[in-house]
Amino acid sequence: MLITCPYCGPRDLAEFSYQGDGNRQRPDPGSTDHEAWNAYVYDRLNTAGDHREVWQHSGGCRAHLAVTRNTLTHRISSVAFAREAGHRPHERKHGGES
Repeated sequence: MLITCPYCGPRDLAEFSYQGDGNRQRPDPGSTDHEAWNAYVYDRLNTAGDHREVWQHSGGCRAHLAVTRNTLTHRISSVAFAREAGHRPHERKHGGES
């Protein structure tokens, strides 16, 4: 499978590390809401079809990428830098931000 990094171009899957589901919202790191953390860690959908994922180009430019991949065919329909796609991997909120 090839993933086209917006910076480096088409690269083999071996250069990338899967970082997780691109649709999930992480609870605030300071939260003590056990139900929210339990849902974040354990509740997963098994999507058949197009699915948004986060990958890191760990063997190249190290960028985090938002990848839309069909889980049945592995066809990749879009790749963008994660920050430009509105996803910030391991984002932490500070102060009173919402």
